[in-house]
Amino acid sequence: IRLLLIVSIILQAGSFAMFGLMNSVWGWYLLSIPMAFGAIFVTQMAGPVLINQWFKKHNGLALGIMMAAVGLFGAIIQPAVGNLISAEGWRTGYIILGLVAIVVIVPVVLLFIRMSPQQKGLLPYGMEELDTKGTDGTNQVGSERGVTAAVARKSMAFYALLLFFFFITAIASFAQHIAPYARSIGYDVTFAGNVMGAFMGGMLVGALAFGFLSDKMGAKKTTVFAMLVGLVSIALLILMPENSTIFTVAIGLFGFVSASIGTLGPLLTSAIFGTKEYSQIYATVALGLAVAGIVALPGYGFVYDITGSYNAVLYAVAVMIVINIGLIIMAFKGKKKLEKAGLWN
Repeated sequence: IRLLLIVSIILQAGSFAMFGLMNSVWGWYLLSIPMAFGAIFVTQMAGPVLINQWFKKHNGLALGIMMAAVGLFGAIIQPAVGNLISAEGWRTGYIILGLVAIVVIVPVVLLFIRMSPQQKGLLPYGMEELDTKGTDGTNQVGSERGVTAAVARKSMAFYALLLFFFFITAIASFAQHIAPYARSIGYDVTFAGNVMGAFMGGMLVGALAFGFLSDKMGAKKTTVFAMLVGLVSIALLILMPENSTIFTVAIGLFGFVSASIGTLGPLLTSAIFGTKEYSQIYATVALGLAVAGIVALPGYGFVYDITGSYNAVLYAVAVMIVINIGLIIMAFKGKKKLEKAGLWN
């Protein structure tokens, strides 16, 4: 896990730093390939897999705290980045951020990250409370329940969740266009940096809220709630973007919803398919995350280039949010079919 994380952060942050050296658009396209390879593991795969190894109880809250850290650091760093770009230019901003990420994160990985608590002579948190009855009537402490990856991949629930991952990532990918969107409707660079701070603050609150709510009322209801908040956010951006206060609130709400990728995505996977072969199932269904990034990020840019506005993008995001509500309902219906077939045990 440590070697994978180090290689991934070098690919992601190193490519990001090299953006500052580019003079033609082909450079961004080329460097986005290694950056995506690193980013999908660092930002999407490693955290949920590690937390699933270390926490058998309150893993929703643990995921929420992890994603809240993303929002906290982002809320602090984003305004500073906006000021850095204003003072030193975007090239210096790319290079400094990429190199700082490598210098800070690699030592943290080497010193603190372990794949499982057993490597430290410990049990996962809550393992001692997971006593379940086996098929022979005996107690099985900490046994894993759910479906196998082979069964999951043949189910309706799997493809519904795969599409949900695709659309939620496509929705959250609009975050990369928030700053240019703000500039396109007349706000300056400093405001764009500050509003990204609001986005990260929303992620912090959302991550903690989703983690807490999923433990209390389940991943399904929490996800539907998140999508409804997303609709409110997009409605505000469509109807009143010229009001700077409302714009900032809307972006904060959008950050709140975007936290669902890192928090609700993994929790939905375990809620629908269990923990028996969680890592294999999550790694496969997370293909939706990668494909969405490939399609949505440039797609939004192309739409703006063609239309001169982000309005069409905002309407598309609203439609994807509505679709996601339907997909979650389908996914949990698929889980019931697996249970009725005796495949979920």
